[in-house]
Amino acid sequence: MSKNSKVLNLKDKICGNEVDLSLCNLTEVPVRELALFPKATVVDLSCNNITSLPPEFCNLTHLVKVDLSKNQLTSLPDDLGNLVNLQHLDLYNNKLTTLPVSFSQLRSLKWLDLKDNPLEPGLAKAAGDCLDEKQCKQCATKVLQHMRAIQEDVDRAREKQLLKEKELERKREVKQREREAREREAHKRKKAEEKEKRRKEYNAQMAAMAAQEQHKKKSEEKKKKNGQAAEKKVAVESKPKPHRSHTGVIFKLLLLLLVGLAGVAAVCRLTDLQREAFCLPINAAVNDGLSWAKEQQVVVKQLVQNLSSAAKEFLESTQTSKN
Repeated sequence: MSKNSKVLNLKDKICGNEVDLSLCNLTEVPVRELALFPKATVVDLSCNNITSLPPEFCNLTHLVKVDLSKNQLTSLPDDLGNLVNLQHLDLYNNKLTTLPVSFSQLRSLKWLDLKDNPLEPGLAKAAGDCLDEKQCKQCATKVLQHMRAIQEDVDRAREKQLLKEKELERKREVKQREREAREREAHKRKKAEEKEKRRKEYNAQMAAMAAQEQHKKKSEEKKKKNGQAAEKKVAVESKPKPHRSHTGVIFKLLLLLLVGLAGVAAVCRLTDLQREAFCLPINAAVNDGLSWAKEQQVVVKQLVQNLSSAAKEFLESTQTSKN
């Protein structure tokens, strides 16, 4: 109900393309209601108690002339530069000290009144006195130039800040890469050390096994040598002592017997005992033996002669065959 009444009241305030809201004891700008009338390009909000403009005010891009004189404004919205069609702006007798940087984007602005505001010195010098139409036009031109210079400074500062942030980011990335490289190198070195440790442990294990195997081999060889020595000793100890040959004993006995018989024969034949009764048979036997030996001597001579004749014939026949 109240909204409709406001719309109706606003309609009552519209005359052609102008909206007169002066002396209405307003504390805020009716932005939504003004947005409903895009053909109302001139708005008079003077002589009210407005302390600030809402951000939505900057969406009223159809505005060409705005009168905000004799209010309580202490600041203007940051996006005021969106009012690209604004040509006339009256801010007389407010409490402004600065203007938003985007003010430099009001390229259509031709008229500006900033007198009776506690402006900061640089802005006050650019604004001038604004005592007549000409000075207000000069104020618009000079303030735009001043704000463009500020905008450039802000842009340079922003660009410098961006470059600084980019440089810091680049340095952070470089440090991050260096840290990651160090971590990779440390990890790689740790893995290499672990591998080298495992290799040494493996070599030590292999060396221990080889030493153990060598010791085992030497022990087996020693046992084998000791076993062979023991076997030799046992074989030597268990080797039977040579027994005297029975044949040798018998031969010796026969030899002794023959010597004895020869001695007896010699005694019975050569001594005075040859007439004794026990020597008679011995002497007879000796005589028989001698007779037999003489007979055998003749036979041996005949055999030697035969052999000599045969050898002679063999040699002659061999000589003849050679010739």
